[in-house]
Amino acid sequence: MAVCEVCGNDYDMSFEVVAAGERHIFDSFECAIHRMAPVCEHCGCTVIGHGVVVEGQFYCCAHCARHEHADAGVADRA
Repeated sequence: MAVCEVCGNDYDMSFEVVAAGERHIFDSFECAIHRMAPVCEHCGCTVIGHGVVVEGQFYCCAHCARHEHADAGVADRA
């Protein structure tokens, strides 16, 4: 068993995620998302989907990206 780095649960079905060369142990996708997902720079929500990146900053959608970067030229639909 391994201990989740977010909630501390010692769980027999925990799993490992390796990202940017760092190893992480979680007991659920909820904990993995809590630790790993970026946060929207405009509204603060957790970016679980593709999101939008403008000048190295993460946004949950084009709407939020445009609020911070009016000239970004991003759209939710192509």
